[in-house]
Amino acid sequence: MSLPEEVEHKLESIILDLMIKHKVPGLSIAMVRDEELLYARGFGSRDLEKGLPATPDTLYGIGSITKSFTALAIMQLVEKGKIDLDDQVDRYVPVRIRPRGAPIRIRHLLTHTSGLPSLCSAEAILSRLVERPSPLVPLETFEDLYTFINNAEDEVVTTPGERFFYFNAGYTLLGKVIEKVSGMVYEEYIEKLILRPLEMYRSTFLKEQAERDRDILTAYKLKEGRPIPVPFPFHPLINPAGGLLSSVRELVNYLIMNIHNGVYKENKIINGYLLKEMHEVHVRLPIRGWFGDEGYGYGWHIYTDFHGHKLIGHGGNIAVSSAYVGFIPDLRLGVAVATNCGHAPIAYIVALTALALLIGKDPEKDVPHLVYDRILEKLAGVYESYKGIVKAHVVRRGSILMLEFKEPWPEVVPLIPADPRRIEDLRFYSLHSGFIREVEFVIDERGEVDLYFERYRLHRVGPLPS
Repeated sequence: MSLPEEVEHKLESIILDLMIKHKVPGLSIAMVRDEELLYARGFGSRDLEKGLPATPDTLYGIGSITKSFTALAIMQLVEKGKIDLDDQVDRYVPVRIRPRGAPIRIRHLLTHTSGLPSLCSAEAILSRLVERPSPLVPLETFEDLYTFINNAEDEVVTTPGERFFYFNAGYTLLGKVIEKVSGMVYEEYIEKLILRPLEMYRSTFLKEQAERDRDILTAYKLKEGRPIPVPFPFHPLINPAGGLLSSVRELVNYLIMNIHNGVYKENKIINGYLLKEMHEVHVRLPIRGWFGDEGYGYGWHIYTDFHGHKLIGHGGNIAVSSAYVGFIPDLRLGVAVATNCGHAPIAYIVALTALALLIGKDPEKDVPHLVYDRILEKLAGVYESYKGIVKAHVVRRGSILMLEFKEPWPEVVPLIPADPRRIEDLRFYSLHSGFIREVEFVIDERGEVDLYFERYRLHRVGPLPS
């Protein structure tokens, strides 16, 4: 089984454009239907300096996708009757903080509803390991982490279970819970009870094993517009939340297990009813997204309406490597994407593109991220009023535009989409002189762009200077 030629061409064309635009050295992708591998390929370089190609077997840091493995391990222990999701966390680890006087339970850590916001422990560790400036915070051992969390009483926002705050440290604690209950080191547990049964033999947390592998990424960060090689950030405090390295080919086995109710080939990894519980929404996310209501299960993001289907997935970014896995349960379709950089959301966009193509959609119209990106790029440029008296630049800054007046009086005004989900309406608003002002772009049948701002009609006269 393989992709139709036109689908493959479209996918590869979009990947090529995205990699060039975002300066991504290497990317790998694999797609599966039911138990059949539909497509697997690497693009670009896993190591630019040595001229080594990315392949479907290249090991990448998959970041927070690791959380779904940690959650799966917890649910295996639930299945064996060794733990209950309502157990208090302080029964297993010395975390004594009680948000608003209430205990943090296992399910709160699984769903990022501990009552604490992110304490930025992962950011502190990763920035140090990948040579980015950061405050020096003593976070080297689990004892350091317990002290760090126990001193965050003033950071408490809600009672546990009330509000979603993505909390990397919570999954690190779950790793210690797994050790306490199973009697095994976390990394050993994941290898023996999840990775080996899934035939994910090369996937690993361990620096020594990874660096012996012949097909492993060189990690990159972007510096002055160029990818610069940096050390991969191995660290035990990262592992349960985001430390696994894997290949897209091996991640396909993981997707097959999730699609097939906890079974891979003849190996039952988890009972289907417990896996289904992982795939259900347990907390709504404070996001107005493109794909219906968004929620979080146990280690998984859930999108309720991906073109009429439920999409379950998770992304990961470990500063110098990023990845995304996602699957559509009712169609038994899945995709895994990974890259050797962390500066762009390309893995997620490529995965959505692949899934859209598999269900017969046109990514240029039906993947909102591509539509949004194309329109903002079209609107950016040099603008002038009648006879060039007023001159301005419209510059993209992340997900918004900035209107930068150059002549006769310099001024900078943010242009924020009125509704990002309807970016094709070309309606924005600005904060200007203390007022919220409506702003409109118009693209005529020739493709010419006009900008209407306050009293001005500005004409796009060319691209921004390089």
